[in-house]
Amino acid sequence: MGLYDSLAGLELEVGSYELERLEKQVSSGFTRVTSLVRLGGRGEEGVGEDVTYTGEDHPPPAELPLKGTHTIDSFSALLDGLDLFTREPEMAASRDYRRWAFESAAVDLALQQAARPFASAVARDPAPVTFVVSMRLGDPPTTEKVRGWLEHYPGLRFKLDPTTDWTEELVAELAELGCVDSVDLKGQYEGTVVDQPPDPRLYRLVAEGFPEAWIEDPAITEETRPILEPHAERITWDAIIHSVADIEALPWPPRSINVKPSRFGSWRRLCDAYDHCKANGIAPYGGGQFELGPGRGHIQYLASLFHPDAANDVAPGAYNENEPRPGLPRSPLHPTPEPTGFRWGRATIAGDV
Repeated sequence: MGLYDSLAGLELEVGSYELERLEKQVSSGFTRVTSLVRLGGRGEEGVGEDVTYTGEDHPPPAELPLKGTHTIDSFSALLDGLDLFTREPEMAASRDYRRWAFESAAVDLALQQAARPFASAVARDPAPVTFVVSMRLGDPPTTEKVRGWLEHYPGLRFKLDPTTDWTEELVAELAELGCVDSVDLKGQYEGTVVDQPPDPRLYRLVAEGFPEAWIEDPAITEETRPILEPHAERITWDAIIHSVADIEALPWPPRSINVKPSRFGSWRRLCDAYDHCKANGIAPYGGGQFELGPGRGHIQYLASLFHPDAANDVAPGAYNENEPRPGLPRSPLHPTPEPTGFRWGRATIAGDV
């Protein structure tokens, strides 16, 4: 039996549908906006988070024909027929981001109504979650931010975003700190503020400077391929992974991939990906989307069940702040699933994740 079969038949009754806009000023030039999706029924509530990055697309339409009695599979089929989830948005990934908000809320509601926890539904036990902290290093890039976090949390691990202005001296300093688990080259992004054009010098610098780190999302060109091929076993992928077909189409068989549920959109595609990884010896790890609400708890919950010991980019949200501060949860995160539903403790509702 596939993983999706454990969820597909869960029953839910949807009697109400509400939205709440969440936002946080991240910097002078960027306000992160997401939407909290609330599905209600039988006195219970299921929650999900729409992590679409274009703020003007929040909240999604409040009038959708969601009321009725469903299974998770029939609810997903209902979404298949709605224009909101079929038309092409300005950013193609937004369609899956939005869909995941409704699908995750539906599973939460179904399990609340059945008085069951998600872990029980998928027959797995939560385990402590190892996490890394993801960041860029400023302009100009220095080790200052990394050192600041390490002062508060010795042993903290990082996923860093190299940029063309990285130098040999910077890489040498970081390597000496011994805290880099992965480097995200952002080579598979197009039309976003984080795009990093393929740079053969940069690719060689980080591949050789961090000989044990994962190399995520390089762009494959005639110039970069010969640099990357000797390190193919360390190359992993994120932005282009939305389905099993995407995994099978990768230029090298992966040892690991970033499984972000919001990129898959539906439970069926996410579960199929987990099944595929298990069958093919691929070690997944989790990733975040700068969630402000329940979405962060959801990815931490999934990490605790499917890849707790990986380099999960699911750090509590306070690690996204510019200034390090003491008193934050340390890695590994202690499991905090709620007794019922798809909920990772109080943080699932409060957004304090």
